[in-house]
Amino acid sequence: MIRTLLFLLIFVAPLRAEKPMNVVLLFADDWRHDTLGVAGNPVVRTPHLDRLAGQGIRFTSNCVTTSICGVSRASLYTGQWMARHGCRGFTMFKTPWEETYPAIFRKNGYHIGHVGKWHNKPFPKNAYDFATVYHGRHWYKLEDGRRVHVTQRNEEDALEFLRTRPKDKPFLLNVCFFATHAEDGHKDQFLPQPQSMKLYQDVTVPVPPNATQESWERLPDFFDEENEGRNRWHWRFDTPEKYQRMMKNYYRLATEVDATCGKVIAELEKQGVLDNTLVVFTTDNGYYHAEHGLADKWYPHQESIRVPLIIRDPRMPKAKHGTTNDAFTLNVDLAPTFLAAVGLPVPKGMQGKNLAPLYLAEKAPEWRDEFFYEHPTLRDADFIPASEALVRKDWKYFYWPEADLEQLFNLTADPREENDLADDPQHADQLTEMRERFRELKAAAK
Repeated sequence: MIRTLLFLLIFVAPLRAEKPMNVVLLFADDWRHDTLGVAGNPVVRTPHLDRLAGQGIRFTSNCVTTSICGVSRASLYTGQWMARHGCRGFTMFKTPWEETYPAIFRKNGYHIGHVGKWHNKPFPKNAYDFATVYHGRHWYKLEDGRRVHVTQRNEEDALEFLRTRPKDKPFLLNVCFFATHAEDGHKDQFLPQPQSMKLYQDVTVPVPPNATQESWERLPDFFDEENEGRNRWHWRFDTPEKYQRMMKNYYRLATEVDATCGKVIAELEKQGVLDNTLVVFTTDNGYYHAEHGLADKWYPHQESIRVPLIIRDPRMPKAKHGTTNDAFTLNVDLAPTFLAAVGLPVPKGMQGKNLAPLYLAEKAPEWRDEFFYEHPTLRDADFIPASEALVRKDWKYFYWPEADLEQLFNLTADPREENDLADDPQHADQLTEMRERFRELKAAAK
């Protein structure tokens, strides 16, 4: 009898006392890889995310498989390329809800919440324990009469979830910001909170070297003034004065998101659960800051497809804190990473990979060195043409389906993707090899 009691005390009790890990995703919008102080941005201030990176790991070559809000979010939840989940814009994906990571978490006893932007209508509200869904505007008038900024609303809702959650259950929270997305119907586009307007007043935001007419004219001939990327460039960037005003307000929105991330993390710490919570910051797509004479996203250029990824994992050894990793990580990797972190099954249909071995394994695992990028036509080819790509660290192959046009860029020599080598005989073998590999990866994405 005594031996049995000792066994229970020594071995069984600690196992029962070990709590399942929680997961918090901080998911910003239209925010590319270098919109972080820790990434070397000379203007924007993101002290809380910088601190998060110092407590975790930052992936510097993280990308999306489709650079647009709705499709990217579908890929986040399903761990799948667009070719498999079937969302080609802003509709509900075709993958069964039961195979998404939020559904699997809830099925296994997690208290799950969603705050903010969804963009894959209709929202499955009954599938969540806590849900507030809204996006599209920077300012809202609430039922209590208050006029509240969308980021402040995100903050209040996230903190409400954390403070009202049942304390005897593990939790999953997706905080889906609308910022830094523009309010497209508003002449000022980016509408920060009044207290932020003092930020960046005396700063001149650097203009990218390829934010030029010459770069615009290097794009394929089907890019004209009807293209939505060019249209939005006129909204935001077509004069030096407008560029400065828009970018400062864009960066103010980013700093506001950073502050809210800081408050969410502080609440986790206050509740004593931060060191049992996987905290991830990333975004849905990159963003042109006038490069190539464009605005917004969609196309396969680096500015559009590269996004930040910071992971603070309680299992991470201290030696990894504050480090960076340049492995090709993708948005489709997050769903299997979340599930594997808490010991839940990863559906066979998920195409992404668990990222944890990149920072937990003693020996670096074998990892991808290329990936397939895809984006659908929106409305028509004049508005937003379809684009596809084979992306590597040193080379990139573009394919524009409607025009049956190929492009080839040497990223080592030409990181801004200005000089198309597809017609250069010296690179014919490179083009042929990448074309064939592109077709293989495209077929595998289905």
